[in-house]
Amino acid sequence: MAYSDWPGWVAWEIAAAKGWFKEAGVDLQLVWLEYVPSMEAFSQNKVDAVCMTNGDALVLAGSGAQSVGILINDYSNGNDMLVAAPQIEAIAQLRGKKIGVEIGFVDHLLLLQALKSAGLAESDVEIVNERTHKTPALLASGKVSAIAAWQPNSGQALEQVRGSKALFTSADVPGLIYDLLFVQPKSLRERRAEWTKVVEVWDRVARYIGDPATRADAIKIMSARVRVEPAAYARFVDGTFILDLKANRQRFAKAEGFASVYGSSLAVDKFNIENHIYKEPQVIDAALDPSLVEAILAKASARELTARP
Repeated sequence: MAYSDWPGWVAWEIAAAKGWFKEAGVDLQLVWLEYVPSMEAFSQNKVDAVCMTNGDALVLAGSGAQSVGILINDYSNGNDMLVAAPQIEAIAQLRGKKIGVEIGFVDHLLLLQALKSAGLAESDVEIVNERTHKTPALLASGKVSAIAAWQPNSGQALEQVRGSKALFTSADVPGLIYDLLFVQPKSLRERRAEWTKVVEVWDRVARYIGDPATRADAIKIMSARVRVEPAAYARFVDGTFILDLKANRQRFAKAEGFASVYGSSLAVDKFNIENHIYKEPQVIDAALDPSLVEAILAKASARELTARP
C-alpha cells in the first residue's frame, strides 16, 4: 500500500509501529512515496492500494486506472489553504492578480470555492500553474499574490513569507476534500478478507489519535515519520478531521453536498470535466465501496448484542 505525506495517511505509521497489522493477521507492506509518484505506482500496478483524494481517484479512472475507495481516512479541515501575500487582506483584492496552484488538483478546486465566496470567477484572476511543493517558493519570489496548497506546503508558505496569511481554508468547506484508501479492483476481489482486516486496523488507529490519553504518542509516531517536531505536527493533525468507522458510515451515506463523499465526488467530477481533465463523467458508485465498513460495524454490533446480559 502506497502512502504519502498527509496526516490522514501518515497515521498508518501508527499501526506499523504498534504491530497492529501483524496482530490482525494481515501481511501489509507500507510503501512511502511522494503523492504524485504514489498514484503513478498505483496506475502502473506496482502497488495494490494507494492513499489519495476522491477527486484524484476520479482523474486516474478517467485515464483508465480504476480504483475502489474502501475507507475514508479523513476530510481536510484547514490544512488546504489559500495563502496570500502580506499586502492582500481579502479575497476580493485578488481580482486581476496572479495565483499559483497546481491546475487540476484538489487545491485548484479549493481556490475556485474561495473565489466564489468573494463573488469572483476564475476568469477574474490569472492562474499560474505550479507543482504544489514549489508553490511556497513561488509566493516568496513575489511573482504571485497568493497560492493554493495543502500541508506541509501551505504551512511552509506561511513560515517563509512574513506577514502572509490564510484567507480561506478547507475548514470553510468541510467535506470538499476527502482522503481515502483506494484498492485495485482485482486485489479487492481476491483478497477481500485481508482488506477488511486493514479497514479494521484503521478504526484502531483513528481511535488512538482521538483518545486524549494516547493522542500525544500518536502524534509522536507520525511526526517522526516526516521528521517534524511533535508540537509543530500537532497543528497539521488538528487540520485533519480523522474519521473512525462510525464516522465513515455517516460520510459514505449517499447524499448531495459535501457532507457525503458521494456528493463531494459528484462536485469534483463536474470540476474535472469543466477543466478538461477528462471528457466523460465517471461512475461514482463504481469508485466507492462502503460494504467493508458496513460489514465490520455489523459484526461489532452483533458482538455487543451477544455480550449484553
